[in-house]
Amino acid sequence: MPKLWTETIDAHRAAVRDAALNATAALVAERGLVSLTMSQIAERAGVGRATLYKYFPDAQAVLTAWHERQITAHLDQLTAAAEPTEPAVVRLRAALQTFAQIQHHSARHHGGELAALLHRSEHVDRARQRLQEFVENLIAEAARDGDVRDDVAAGELARYCLHALTAASTVDGHDAVHRLVAVTLAGLGTPPPPL
Repeated sequence: MPKLWTETIDAHRAAVRDAALNATAALVAERGLVSLTMSQIAERAGVGRATLYKYFPDAQAVLTAWHERQITAHLDQLTAAAEPTEPAVVRLRAALQTFAQIQHHSARHHGGELAALLHRSEHVDRARQRLQEFVENLIAEAARDGDVRDDVAAGELARYCLHALTAASTVDGHDAVHRLVAVTLAGLGTPPPPL
């Protein structure tokens, strides 16, 4: 197959997939999960149902793919927040702040119905492991630098931070999110952020 033809097909596949995932997100936000159908997704995405079925076997598969894309974007956002040139404690603070903001934002824009359906998937387990390792490594590095406590294993402290910051999904406003992050960091023995 000529290279131009292959690139065109790949671009088409990516465009159809993105359109379907974006349509699914919009439909879930408007109508919830209960009545989501492949016909609705195809119509909103501007593709035929037959085309949509070439890429996804059912609406659940589209939802799962959309959720995987969201989780990957969130993990990339966390990684980007931890500026590599900064000391570990600064990167840790930035990553935890970003994680808490994501929790807060997600609770406001994606209901518990969606979370209950999708957070039991295998891709979520892989993402949790990646997140745990990322935070654990930052904590271990900050402990070696003497900026956080070293009397508790980095893995335990990472689990503490991540569990504590899931509460950001239940607080009102960004000030409450910042306070929650400050309290969580205090548990690590980190100095307060500069004003």
